[in-house]
Amino acid sequence: MTILVAGASGATGKQLVNQLLILGHQVKVIVRSLENLPESWKSNDNMQIIVASILKLSDEEMSTHVSGCHAIASCLGHTLSWKGIYGRPRKLVTDATRRLCHAIKSNNPEKPIKYLLMNTTGNRNRDLNEPISIAQKCIVGLLRLLLPPHVDNEKAADYLRVQIGQHHEHIEWVAVRPDSLINEDDVTEYEIHPSPIRSAIFNAGKTSRINVGNFMANLVHDNDLWNKWKGQMPVIYNTSYQTQ
Repeated sequence: MTILVAGASGATGKQLVNQLLILGHQVKVIVRSLENLPESWKSNDNMQIIVASILKLSDEEMSTHVSGCHAIASCLGHTLSWKGIYGRPRKLVTDATRRLCHAIKSNNPEKPIKYLLMNTTGNRNRDLNEPISIAQKCIVGLLRLLLPPHVDNEKAADYLRVQIGQHHEHIEWVAVRPDSLINEDDVTEYEIHPSPIRSAIFNAGKTSRINVGNFMANLVHDNDLWNKWKGQMPVIYNTSYQTQ
């Protein structure tokens, strides 16, 4: 299969691309610069590197890049700097999701295309009754006021839930929600839950980026796994943190 990855130059995006390559897939990536990309990607016959700012692509260019892809994965996020958090584009993840989905629809694919969004446990799945404490509601409310990237993550997932929905002709989706992200060198045991099993604010767990990449790659690769989670927002934790 051919998979387009947006946000491939980020820490988690790189892990996803590597996991897809291990599984033998063809991978397209859209990156703003070749800087900091693994040298192995540049010489890999299964890689196509597109140097562009994703939101500056024309609709025609976006449709061309999406054409022929069986899945699209977004690991886009905001840089942890003043400019990255408060500068433009404030709706990077949402606008990219909207435009990529529009490109899918404009290509009128014969079979639904898989869309994977990396999201966060700080965002509730409003299709489910996910209870949170009053204190956590207050903190999340402050995050909406103070941190534009949090609102961006919420709106991106809401676009998939509400605008694409559960029965779209051309698009199926999964929004993967890791807890606090950490770096590890190898894939370890991890657990997947429909909803958070601990407070993302007051009792956060840990999720390694390589495990997120592994799970997202397996969602693309394994149709049974995809059918289990499509239209949902599964939460992923490293197993070693479940009992802490």
